Amino acid sequence: MRLIQQHALHKIGISKEEALEALQVVRQECAGDAAKTAGGSDSTRKCTALELLEEEHAQGFIITFCSALDNILGGGVQLTKITEICGAPGVGKTQLCMQLAVDVQIPECFGGVAGEAVFIDTEGSFMVDRAADIATACVQHCQLIAEAHQEEDHLKALETFSLESILSHIYYFRCRDYIELLAQVYLLPDFLSEHSKVRLVVIDGIAFPFRHDFEDLSLRTRLLNGLAQQLIIIANDHKSAVVLTNQMTTRFGQNQSMLVPALGESWGHAATVRLIFHWDNTQRLATLYKSPSQKESTIPYNITPQGFRDVQPPPVTQNAEGTEMNPRKRPRREEEKQE
Repeated sequence: MRLIQQHALHKIGISKEEALEALQVVRQECAGDAAKTAGGSDSTRKCTALELLEEEHAQGFIITFCSALDNILGGGVQLTKITEICGAPGVGKTQLCMQLAVDVQIPECFGGVAGEAVFIDTEGSFMVDRAADIATACVQHCQLIAEAHQEEDHLKALETFSLESILSHIYYFRCRDYIELLAQVYLLPDFLSEHSKVRLVVIDGIAFPFRHDFEDLSLRTRLLNGLAQQLIIIANDHKSAVVLTNQMTTRFGQNQSMLVPALGESWGHAATVRLIFHWDNTQRLATLYKSPSQKESTIPYNITPQGFRDVQPPPVTQNAEGTEMNPRKRPRREEEKQE
């Protein structure tokens, strides 16, 4: 079944409500097929906590090329988990998504997971030229590692790890409203079964299709809950990381207002990990707001021509006496030194 396009709804003369009913049928059929594959409800999986811990440790991470962010995440963006990135426009959410779509393909000998990526774009913010710049920088980084170590597996991996290879393994889908998004997500398991190397599913952004044309908020809540459950199934069954971006909205209190992630508090339970990107003057900051295993932390990051990166420390220079000087640090006067 192909993705339902908005203009097709008008051609065949059905409303969005009727299209949603069709989606419910698709969802039930997908659930039925999954139950048959699993052998029915009697085959509920049983395991010990120790086995779960070993599986957690065996699961890989997708690095972000920002070591500070990888550290607060416990190693990077974890497979089988849902990670939500919230923030204002222009703070770098899409940049990180494109970085991850490249980084998920890093060969295992370089510390990657050698996977592929699905990129679902609801806002039209994916820029292929920018993805190409990030991919080129990633390939060059791996080439430097290979030149430094001169190991056979590194050199062999680089034979197939190229700009063209990276771009050809980012599967891009453009969804223009919530019906197309729901259809794409519910049909995604079939696509992933045919593309078994996919280890990352990005939805950039999750809120945009659901913030317009919704008078029935209870319907929106039900659709979002179903979407969240489907994403959890995808992450677990296909051993993939699911990364979502979310917008910020203003919540008004009695005496103050504050920016909070869109889609309400109930949606906040959907993601396993929630990052909030924000500004401090001209510096971008990332706060780990929610995690089952890591403490809340805030780190700075940069968006460079090469991609998502750490904030580099200011250069250290020397004065005429040969003393190291930091340009951001005021030199101490002689009386201060004596004190």
